[in-house]
Amino acid sequence: MDINNTAPAARGLVSSEELRNYSLETSALTTKLSQDDRGKIPLAVIACGSFSPPTYLHLRMFEMAKDWARKDGKYAVVGAYISPVGDAYKKKGLAPAVHRVRMCELATSTMDAKSKFIMVDPWEALQSSYQPTAQVLDHFNYELNTKLGGIEDCDGKRIRIQIMLLGGADLLETFTQPGVWSVVDLNHILCDFGAVIIERQGTDLEGSIEKLEPSWRKHVHVINQHIRNDVSSTKIRDFLSTEQSIKYLVPELVIQYIDEQGLYRTVAGVGNNTGPAPAPPVDQS
Repeated sequence: MDINNTAPAARGLVSSEELRNYSLETSALTTKLSQDDRGKIPLAVIACGSFSPPTYLHLRMFEMAKDWARKDGKYAVVGAYISPVGDAYKKKGLAPAVHRVRMCELATSTMDAKSKFIMVDPWEALQSSYQPTAQVLDHFNYELNTKLGGIEDCDGKRIRIQIMLLGGADLLETFTQPGVWSVVDLNHILCDFGAVIIERQGTDLEGSIEKLEPSWRKHVHVINQHIRNDVSSTKIRDFLSTEQSIKYLVPELVIQYIDEQGLYRTVAGVGNNTGPAPAPPVDQS
């Protein structure tokens, strides 16, 4: 996806040519398991969401997931993807997808070599219609396991990459809210893929898990936060709308981009969107 810094908001939806030219970024994907990871399940974690804008907590979630996998001993993280939602989501405070993809690219470009496993995938953002999270995970499964053929194990045999949804405890809470997710999609997400959930301040994590179907609970992997971090995109937008500093909460290149494009500077929490935002679709990411 060709995204530059010159007035992308005027472009509106992406072109059909960009869709045709799409290919999954795999430059930071591990292509073969190491001897140290012999017998482990290769894992790709996927974070779906608005990322309006991306924060350091978003990046931190991937590091926590990698630490969890290493400590658990069953999985080896071979890649991770940020998948920004498309413009059709119509969420309050949602900057145009072209901006959000670019900000995620800038955020990940600041990482050191050990964090280069995090990539940005624009496929969801390229779609003109809303894509339920289950379909987004199906997309990654197709790209990584059908088209790419999975990954080589230590003996050169091709094996499947396990895909899991990565999110905060607030995402888990929506799983039990009536009318937000379809039961069919939740069953597909949790039983066929699985979820890695980061503890978040102000959420009832244990209560949410208890409300899940028993067959779903074993596919939810919880990571506790030992250093509390409640930075959110909503708070960042509110800071910007009241001309408060967001330095050290958001990567510096993202801050520069926000300033250059004049994002999130109008109404508190709304950013540069115009008109009232309709309710998000069901099965929200």
